[in-house]
Amino acid sequence: MSVQYCRCSLCSYSRQLTTRQAADAVRSRIDWKYALALELTDSGFDASVLSEFRTRLLDGNLEHLLLETLLSQLQESNLHPSRGRQRTDSTHVLAAIRTLNRLELVAYTLHFALNRLAVVAPDWVRLHSQPVWFERYAVRAENSRLPKADSERRAFASQVGADGFALLQAVYSPETPVEVRGEAAVDVLRLVWLQQYYGPEDEPRMRNTADAPPSERLIHSPYDLEARYSIKRGMSWTGYKVQITETCDTTAPHIITHVETTPATRPDDHMLDVIHEALKRPQLLPAEHFVDCGYTDATTLIDHPKHYGVTIVGRVAADPSWQAREQTGYDQSAFQVNWDTRKATCPQGKQSRKWFEDVDVNGQEVVQIRFAQKECNQCLVRALCTRAKTQPRTITIRTQPYYDALQTARRQQQTTEFQANYAVRAGVEATMSQGVRAFDLRRSRYIGLAKTRLQHVLIAVAINLVRVLAWLADPVPPKPRVGAFAALLTQVS
Repeated sequence: MSVQYCRCSLCSYSRQLTTRQAADAVRSRIDWKYALALELTDSGFDASVLSEFRTRLLDGNLEHLLLETLLSQLQESNLHPSRGRQRTDSTHVLAAIRTLNRLELVAYTLHFALNRLAVVAPDWVRLHSQPVWFERYAVRAENSRLPKADSERRAFASQVGADGFALLQAVYSPETPVEVRGEAAVDVLRLVWLQQYYGPEDEPRMRNTADAPPSERLIHSPYDLEARYSIKRGMSWTGYKVQITETCDTTAPHIITHVETTPATRPDDHMLDVIHEALKRPQLLPAEHFVDCGYTDATTLIDHPKHYGVTIVGRVAADPSWQAREQTGYDQSAFQVNWDTRKATCPQGKQSRKWFEDVDVNGQEVVQIRFAQKECNQCLVRALCTRAKTQPRTITIRTQPYYDALQTARRQQQTTEFQANYAVRAGVEATMSQGVRAFDLRRSRYIGLAKTRLQHVLIAVAINLVRVLAWLADPVPPKPRVGAFAALLTQVS
């Protein structure tokens, strides 16, 4: 029956149906019975069976087999060319939780802990609860019902903090039953109070923003401890991030080859190693991999062709110095570096005086090059080189292979040949759009990273099936849609 459960899950995702709606469709619809290879008289199954099926996949770490099995069959059918071209991009995913402010969070968490403990040990909770707690925490806190004035909100936060510390003290006393101390909600309460409060020795008060944990560790809901807050291009969200990799050859349907769900705070530039390791096992590595500048750096450009045989095609970040940003001064590219003599020459023809090899905060080997202070102070174009009042110009660069690769990439990405070749990367935005509009890609159905990852694997398989069926019906790739106003420019040209 596992095959039927898998097919039913895929059908539910392709139609954006809930688990209960999918189970009802199996019982009542002929097309679903046909898709699941069931008899017309089959009575179907209870909706809970699909939930149990997903749990078994997660417990056995088998979710990757759903996508890999389909890709293997597509390879055998010559619908997935080997060593072709692929592209990757990421998008945000909203967790299945409410967005809470800090005051709501602490009140929610205490409400959550008391409710869970009331199930495990109701007599113990009744004995150790203060009478006023039933008024404060019997229902979840809503911001509309919380105090409005700043002084009142601080007083309420202090009171909630004191109540939480009192509950934790009671939980960790020696005579507390083991089932109370071992309840997972107690650990959630402890972690949230550690992140949000000073105490308990003094009067509890909420931490200053500067004393809060880093964003990759900060809990935003007691119901989903893995959801994280992040900001990208001015947009903020609480949840996760999904990385989608797909083929982009014109002779075959565009197939999703890998999907990876991460916390929202995971940077894109950490993901290519993960993606290529995953594609390496089933021999799905591309020859060319198209990505945006969020994935590329000098290390990526050098190491991935060497370790995986994959050429990275993507823009690299521009020089972040003020000289490059404002285009009014001499950035690093204006200096000639002679690696043999360990000297650098500035645009005015002066040679550097010191050459240091060091390791930066990221563990990367770098070279610090410093020019003579006397020559820099007397230079007529000093204002174009440095804004330091007395210090000479110093540049910090990567070691030779990485420095050369970075400078070469910055020059190449300005050429028309690169831009024409790189244009294929934009097609991954259509995949994101299809996933969002037809498969609800940006909203998690479940709580937690593991279940959200399974959801995205199922969505990837469903998208692949839809695309393969469309390709088999009409193998001519559709032309990109052009808006009516943009089409006027084409007609004029």
